[in-house]
Amino acid sequence: MNAAALEIIIGEGTCGIAAGAVEVTEAFKAEAPTAKIRAVSCAGMCHQEVLVEVNSPKGYYKYGKVTKKEVPQILGFLLKGESQLAEEFVLVAPEVPATEANGYMTQQTRIALRNVGLLDPTSLEEYEARDGYKALRKILGLTPQEVINEVKDSGIRGRGGAGFPSHMKWSFAAAQQNDTKYLICNGDEGDPGAFMDRSLLEGDPHNVIEGMLIAAYAIGATHGYAYIRAEYPLAVKNFGLAIKSATAKGYLGNNILGSSFNFEIKIKEGAGAFVCGEETALMASIEGERGMPRRRPPFPAVKGLFGKPTIINNVETLSNLPWILNNGGKAFAAYGTEDSKGTKVFALAGAIKRGGLVEVPMGTKVGDVIYGIGGGSASGRKIKGAQLGGPSGGCIPASLFDTPIEYAALQKTGAIVGSGGMIVFDDKTCMVDLAKFFLQFTQLESCGKCTFCRIGTLRMKELLTLISEGKAKLEDLDLLEELCVKIVDNSLCALGGTAPNPVLTTLRYFKEEYIAHIVDHRCPAGKCKALITHKVIQSDCTGCSLCEKACPTDAITGEPKVAHSYQIDMAKCINCSMCVEVCKPNCILVE
Repeated sequence: MNAAALEIIIGEGTCGIAAGAVEVTEAFKAEAPTAKIRAVSCAGMCHQEVLVEVNSPKGYYKYGKVTKKEVPQILGFLLKGESQLAEEFVLVAPEVPATEANGYMTQQTRIALRNVGLLDPTSLEEYEARDGYKALRKILGLTPQEVINEVKDSGIRGRGGAGFPSHMKWSFAAAQQNDTKYLICNGDEGDPGAFMDRSLLEGDPHNVIEGMLIAAYAIGATHGYAYIRAEYPLAVKNFGLAIKSATAKGYLGNNILGSSFNFEIKIKEGAGAFVCGEETALMASIEGERGMPRRRPPFPAVKGLFGKPTIINNVETLSNLPWILNNGGKAFAAYGTEDSKGTKVFALAGAIKRGGLVEVPMGTKVGDVIYGIGGGSASGRKIKGAQLGGPSGGCIPASLFDTPIEYAALQKTGAIVGSGGMIVFDDKTCMVDLAKFFLQFTQLESCGKCTFCRIGTLRMKELLTLISEGKAKLEDLDLLEELCVKIVDNSLCALGGTAPNPVLTTLRYFKEEYIAHIVDHRCPAGKCKALITHKVIQSDCTGCSLCEKACPTDAITGEPKVAHSYQIDMAKCINCSMCVEVCKPNCILVE
């Protein structure tokens, strides 16, 4: 078979590039220079990067975990009929049944992510071939109010975290009489473990632009800003290229497609301040001021960017709009529940077998995402729970995994839908340590404007540190909870108002772990360094010497290849657990 008959598609999103996608592409070009090779963005199967798809006369093939070493064997099989790769690499093939890994995609309902991983994000033509800018042409024949009504029928609520009905926000701005209005795309994604916005901005930028055009038309905006984190260089690059090509084609600028609608977009790169995800702080940043929230009212829809009416929509919210206008608001509302319409994208991370991006209908049970799509525990250990909603979300136990993913139901548990982070943890995760991690993040990211957030979160972090070191008293738990409540009630913006959530939920569902740290001076998960010791289980030690080589303080000594000879000097041991990580026979006890 001639290589020219092959179409090879390689995932070159940020996660794919980090896994070696560029090297894989170069290997294919060297081995099969006549083949058609296309680059697409991350399809969301981050656990399988680098992803390679091949359309060939033999059929369609999808490979996962590809490195440049597998390229000759892939081509040898497709072109010469040589042996196929091992089953672990083959995700889809005509001659084998669909693998378990392929179920990761088939269990999803993709609307916001419908194009990501399927098209070249730098190609306007490929986007147009997938109904690109069809919704723009449609709205130019509608009134702004008719567009707002369609969005109202969809029931879509803001996907950035607050969950405010999108049509209501738009109506406030549309009612303002002003010659200048702004539409801002909020791509300031700062949650640890979250990468939904990044994937959409770098993988389907024209879809986001079309969403911005729809929102701008509905409220009467003529100026737009895409606020994108500078840590997302590929997103900034691809979005910038999309603006240029859309402008050249007449989709942006003055008299769009011959109409009286004018709209331009500029990119503003954020400097990485988590608080700038809050809309008033974000606007201050665009204006060249320090990113700090302000009190509302006035709300941005009345007085926002540069004092003009402004609407801020999240990337995912905007990414749904072209589909909604093309298919009708009621088609979107057919997914989800009465309280929460449509689909939601989640970044599935942590102690999970199949991590990546997941889009499911609202109302899907948390457990169906974690065990069904995610495949359960990566290590085989028991899953203890999950943290939902980013650093401001809550930690729920596995016993609540039957909870449907909807705004009201999750709020009852103490968690939130948030922007869509879902971090899974197993029984080796210390809940005190986890709460401290998220609290440290929000405390560091506090802008410092209000006392309760600036000082209150610091005092909470100090108490959690004392608990993790076994130096706290039981009454400190009451003080910790009191601090949480006062910070929630008195903080200026949502950063402070939600920062205590991980602490409140871990106290609610995992209080016995806090008590073990305080009363028994013991960390049940074996993570808090001040409360654990490491010991070689002599009956299991094989003398492999891996632990000795990994120890950074030379605390482990013994005779290589001599069983039961290794010992740990506790005077030198810093409880880093590096020995535990490398010990294949699992013969180091942490207690």
